[in-house]
This record gives sequence, structure tokens and C-alpha cells, in this order.
Amino acid sequence: AALGETLRRLGGCDPPGGLGESGDPPQGVAGPPKGAGTPPKGGWGLHWGPPAVAITTWVRPGGCGGWPGGAGGFGVTPGPPAEGVSVKMFLRGRPITMYVPSGLGPLRAELPPERLQLDWVYGYRGRDSRSNLHVLGSGELVYFIACVVVLLQLPARRQRHYLRHSDCVRCLAVHPDRLRVATGQAAGVDKDGKPLQPIVYIWDSATLQTLQQIGLGSFERGVGSLAFSTADQGAFLCVVDDSNEHMMSVWDCARGTKQAEVKSTNESVLTVEFNPRDSSSIVSSGKSHVFFWSWSGGALTKKHGIFGKYKKPKFIQCFIFDAAGALLTGDSEGNILTWTRTPGKGGKEMYQIGQQTRAHEGSVFALCRRRDGTVLSGGGKDRRVLSWSPTLELLHEVELPESFGAVRTIAEGPGEELLVGTTRNALLRGTLGSGFTPIVQGHTDEVWGLATHPNCCRFLTCGHDRQLCLWDGREHALAWSLALEDTGLCADFHPGGHVVAVGLLSGRWLVLDTGTRQLLAGGSDGNEQLSVVRFSPDGTFLAIGSHDNFIYIYSVAEGGRKFSRFGRCTGHSSFITHLDWSKDGRFIMSNSGDYEILYWDVAGGCKLLRNRFESRDREWASYTCVLGFHVFGVWPDGSDGTDINSLCRSHHERVVAVADDFCKVHLFQYPCARPKAPSHVYGGHGSHVTNVRFTHDDGHLVSLGGKDTSVFQWRVLPGDSA
Repeated sequence: AALGETLRRLGGCDPPGGLGESGDPPQGVAGPPKGAGTPPKGGWGLHWGPPAVAITTWVRPGGCGGWPGGAGGFGVTPGPPAEGVSVKMFLRGRPITMYVPSGLGPLRAELPPERLQLDWVYGYRGRDSRSNLHVLGSGELVYFIACVVVLLQLPARRQRHYLRHSDCVRCLAVHPDRLRVATGQAAGVDKDGKPLQPIVYIWDSATLQTLQQIGLGSFERGVGSLAFSTADQGAFLCVVDDSNEHMMSVWDCARGTKQAEVKSTNESVLTVEFNPRDSSSIVSSGKSHVFFWSWSGGALTKKHGIFGKYKKPKFIQCFIFDAAGALLTGDSEGNILTWTRTPGKGGKEMYQIGQQTRAHEGSVFALCRRRDGTVLSGGGKDRRVLSWSPTLELLHEVELPESFGAVRTIAEGPGEELLVGTTRNALLRGTLGSGFTPIVQGHTDEVWGLATHPNCCRFLTCGHDRQLCLWDGREHALAWSLALEDTGLCADFHPGGHVVAVGLLSGRWLVLDTGTRQLLAGGSDGNEQLSVVRFSPDGTFLAIGSHDNFIYIYSVAEGGRKFSRFGRCTGHSSFITHLDWSKDGRFIMSNSGDYEILYWDVAGGCKLLRNRFESRDREWASYTCVLGFHVFGVWPDGSDGTDINSLCRSHHERVVAVADDFCKVHLFQYPCARPKAPSHVYGGHGSHVTNVRFTHDDGHLVSLGGKDTSVFQWRVLPGDSA
């Protein structure tokens, strides 16, 4: 012990054979009994004594001693830690030593009194979904993104959310009463690898209560299309799944029982509908087909639509029934086909094309019949919305701005108002005469970068769609967006709030004025992607973490408008993942891809602080590093090191939010320094959650959904109102 103390005072760290990198005790120090086993990856150990020479004691979860048999989790001995104690955590068999701050009292593994409540969802899934925008009897718009079905009341600009789904919502249908809604989800897996089966929920849009669950265990891969019957007041629901055979089934909505089922086709099915005048007649369409189904008893029989002299299109993407009951289809050739039923041989009916109307350049993605009998069509390549008479004579047309993408779906609002969903995940509102303006906008590809404004409820996001977006959290709207030269992966606001730094996939970094959106500065250090950019608390430095294993430091002057190279932090053996500044703006704590925790004296020349023990009491202006004593309890037992993508400590330092790889957002108590600490868990995202940040006043938390392109704004409820 005396030797260890001497080494510590000389600035040494864990010596060879000590506890710095291996789990073995130094020579001459008692180790575990023979046959006790070794700590598994994802375990924890508690180390008593000075940091240079320490005795390792392994304990079971919640226990006070003993030795594990080489399997299961590990806990830390309860009670106040002694000075010089370090915690050792294992990820993929690699030991990570974290020193316990001095004077730390007992740490309780408790749930935080604060909770989260979903406040607003930014975005809409238009890039690969159809018929997913409707107007309810309440006047609310209903649509979906990720695992959330959103009900948006436009005049009040208020959202409600149906949150029962456990994986991404794929389709939506509204009951004829315009109150009940059916939504179907994709299959998935939970964090333990167990399958999450596709299911359809029928729910009340007024109360958000689930009325019926349909088909648990009956569908494969996901639910692709849904339709309520109309002629019998919505007594039945038709479902087509995403299996190879695209199984079509009809269900009793009240009882939740299957009435009929059949293999529809091996080709993709894009949409299905009941004939509004006859519930025994169903139509489905998709790749190179239109099928006319007859439902009788427990049997479904189909007849192929005959294209005859007309070119068979590659896809029939949408259809409606006109005022006279005829079927109109929109296809990938840009045509609207009118289908007629005619007698065939032996008295059997045939379905043939009676009329072909040239409508759009490129695909017809959407058809909508208005209350006055006129027909609307939406184009893909030409981005036009066309209005047709009941006999398909062109009446009016309007072209959408290119920035919003192609028309995905069209719904009729009050009066002359129309609502349009687009392929670039926007919802537009307007009329054919006055044009359209956005009411919902979102990212169109994977989202990673997130920064919250230091002084107001605004935040900035960026991602693989090369869009930099500034959001107003109070108005729940996009303030502005800007096209980037490359994929944006990280961002941070200058403490003054008027300047933002953005790190790109190419290795370049940009500094922009948030008011004028003008480029103020930029640079490139190497050609590897940037993982993190972070201003120091006083705004005098900018730290840039790169995949080339270096942290580049720039001096900042003139309020964030002038940058000059200050130095480079060299010492990590893998790419930088996270970093934080100390409250005095002199030091940095950083994590890397091989689970290192390193400390740097920036003000002293970007020096690596080799004695990590001496940084145990340093206070950090932010805490976003996923590895560190104050947050090691957020890691699940047996983790492989990729389970947590991001975390963020609140400004009042009472809670820490975590974004995991299993579509969940967690809220832990801070500090979180007990193994397997409890947390409040929140779903809604349909992909790995890539980032989380608290707003300036800790009133909200923002989370990003990665590949589901969603941005969630959560309200933080204090303990007395949770």
C-alpha cells in the first residue's frame, strides 16, 4: 500500500501487472479462489485501495461479497466507497477502470422522480408508404412515423399520439364513422432477439383506447395494406401481409375473428379496398396486377384484370371508385385506367379497361375522389396535382415545389382545402388556386447530429439527407433548413447561441450564423468522418473529435466568427466517439471506439493526463460521454459496447437521458453509478435512437430516431407532477 501511494504521488498510473488493464491482482496480492471463474464481458468489479496497488473483489448483483462462477452480472458492494476506490467495467472483455470521486456519499439505485411525456413528433413517413394521411371526424389529421400514430389538430397546433405499436407502423385505415382507426405494424425483434409479431390495432381516435387487436400470430414480416368495408358500416377489415404469398384475410372487427384467408400473389401488393357498394367485392393492386376478389362464406376467389390491347404497367400504385362505382387505377406509366365489368364466355364476368387517360409524366402515386365527384391525381416525377371532371377531363393543375418531393397521397380537407403528403416526408396544405404550404416537415434519411440552443427552446439536427434543420420547440415548427455539401453527423451551438458548428462525413467542419445562415468559417483535418464537435463553456475553444483518432482544438475569437488552430490531442488508439469540457474550460474528457476514457489538459498544450486518478473530482460542464464513473450504471449487463449510442446529463444534474440501440429512450437518476440501475423506459422510435439532448432549461428532451428519420420532443415532468 505504501509503495502504491508513492507511485501515485509521483504521477504514476496503474503499473504493469496492476489493475490498469488486466483483471488480475498484482503479484503478491491475494486473488480470487481457484475455480471461482473470470468476470464476463459486461460485468463490473470493485477495487479497494490506492490506484497503483489494489485488491480486486468481485461481488454478485446486490450482494456483499463472494465470487461469481464466470457467468451472469456483477454488482458493486453497497455502502459508501472509500477514497481511492475504482470501478472496473468490462465491455467485450476489455477492462475499463473508472475512479470514484472523493467524498462521495452513498449512491442509491432509484428511479428518478422526473418522467418524460411525448410532446411533439416531427416528421411524416411519406418516402415509402401510401394512403397514410386522413382527416377524422374531429377535424384532426391522422398519419404516422416510426411507431407513433399522430393526430394533429391544425387550428390549435396540438398533437396527440397513439403509442401501442412496438415496431414501425406501415399502414393505416379510417373507419366509415371517421372515429375508429386501424393501424398495422412491421415485425421486429426486442433487445433479447425475441420476435415481435406483426399485428393490427383498431382504436378509438377520441380516447386513444385500443378496441380490438387483429391477427397476432397470423401475419408474417409485417402488415402491408388495410381497408375497412363501407357498405355494411365498417363491419369487416381486410388485411394483406408482407409474406412471400402476401396473404389476404378478412376479419370481423367487433369479434376480432378471421372470416376468410387466401394467398393473393407472390408479387408485391401495394393497396387493397372493399367496393363501397358491395362488401363481398374486394380489389387489390400492386406489381403488374389488378385483382378483383369475391368473398363468399370462408372463401376468397380472384379474377385478373385484363389489360388487353393496353400496355401492362409495371406497377398499379393506387385506385379509387368513382361516383358511378367504376374503378380508376393509377399506374407507373402515368395513366389513369377506367375498368369496366363485362360478361365473358359462359356468362362469367370479366374486368377490362374501358378508357385510358394520360395523366402524368412518370408514375401516378395518388388518386382521391372529392365530395363533388371530381377526381384528384398526384404525380411522382412531375410533382403535379391534377383535378379531373367525373368523366376525366382535365380541370386544373398545380405543381409542388421541388424541395417537397413527389406527391405520395392526397386527402380532402374542409371546403376547398387539400392536404398532400409527399415523398420527402412533408405534409402540405392549400388549394389548387392558391398553392400549397408545409404544415409538417422532416428529415428524409438517417439522422445523427443534434444540438440544443443554449438560451431558448430551439434545436438543430442533421443527417444523411444532407439537410441542416433548425427547429422551434415552442412553435413546433421548422425555423429553417439548409442544404449541406455532405452528410452532417454532429453539431454544437456556441455559448452565445448565434453560431453553430457542424461536423461532416467528409471530415470537413463548418461554422454558420444561425440568423443569416451564412458560412462564417470552415476547415478540414484529415479525411475521416467527424464524430463530435463541442465548444468550451466560455466559447474560447472548439474541440473536434475525428475518426482518425485525434481531437483537434481551435481557438475561437470574435464571438465564434474567427477560428485558428490551437493544437491536437493525440493518444487514443481508436476513433473518437464522445467528449466533454470541464466547467473551467481547461480540460476535456473523451471516449473512443475501443472504450477508452482519456483526459486532456487543453489549456496546458493539449497534453494527455496519464494519471486518470487525478481527474476523478473534476467537474464537467456537460456529460455526454457514455463511459465514466458517473454514468456506468446505465449500461445493461452483458453489453457488447454498442448498446448505448448517446447520453446527456440534464443541466440541473439530477437526471441522465440515454439513447439505446433497441429503439428506446431511458431516463436515469444522476449520478448513475450503480450496476443495472433502474430507469424509466420510453418507446416510440422505430430504429436505433442515435442522439438525445436536453433543452436549455431542462423543460424538454429531444431524441433522434436514426433510420426512422423521426425527431421526438419530450416534455420533462417534474417529480411532483409525474
